[in-house]
Parts: sequence; C-alpha cells; structure tokens
Amino acid sequence: MKINELAKVVGCSTETIRFYEKTGLLFRPERGANNYRIYHKKHLERLLFIRNCRALEMSHDEIKTLITIMVNPNNQAEHDNAHQLLQAHLQHIDERIEELTNLRQQLMKLQNHCHSSNQSCGILQELTEMSVTVKSTKNHL
Repeated sequence: MKINELAKVVGCSTETIRFYEKTGLLFRPERGANNYRIYHKKHLERLLFIRNCRALEMSHDEIKTLITIMVNPNNQAEHDNAHQLLQAHLQHIDERIEELTNLRQQLMKLQNHCHSSNQSCGILQELTEMSVTVKSTKNHL
C-alpha cells in the first residue's frame, strides 16, 4: 500500500509516518519502480504499535526501547527492561498527576480572588503578587 493509504488506515498523517521512518521508529519501506514507498502488513503493525504507545503518552525513546524488546522476544533481560520502563512511566504519570493537581489548586485559589464588584481585578492582582513554583522555565518564558 502507498503512504497515504497507510496513513488513512492508522489514522495519522503522512508526515508522521515519514517522521517515524526518519527517527528509526518505523523501518524504511522498499520503493516501487515509480519510486513510491511500498508499505506492507509489518509496517501497519509497527505503526499501530507506535500509535498505541503514543496514546499512552510514551516518549519516542521509550517506544524505541520497547521495539528493541519486541525484536528480541527470547531475551529475558529485555523483558525485565520492559517492566522497568513501564514502572518508570507510571511514576512519571503519578508525578504529572500531582503537578496538575497542584496547578488546579492554584487556579482555584486564583479564581477565588475575583472581585467583580470593584474596579480592580483580584485575579490580576494575585497573579502579580503570588509565588509560583515552576518546574522548568524553558517552556514557560
């Protein structure tokens, strides 16, 4: 099948497929006489695997690790790595839940400072004065 057909079956864009090929998550397809990529069932299966991992918010590095394990199914040490990877991912999710819970509490507190009856905006005033702990500033500034 062609790339646009594969993209439609999986529910992603052709750019996503090309990106996964470029990064090594998806192995490169052979090319036909017309130089079009020709995808097979193994590409579809791998792409579905990647999509499912991404739906679980796994990073590309985590997915690469799982693919390595999948390629070496008889290696018990690799299976242990899968378990450790999943445990680490769960820990990361727990940390994110805690961060989002704290964020929600901060926003609710901020919302309680709304005083629509007077001219000054309590939300803006509180935003100016409050102390917020930011985990990483690289995405916020």
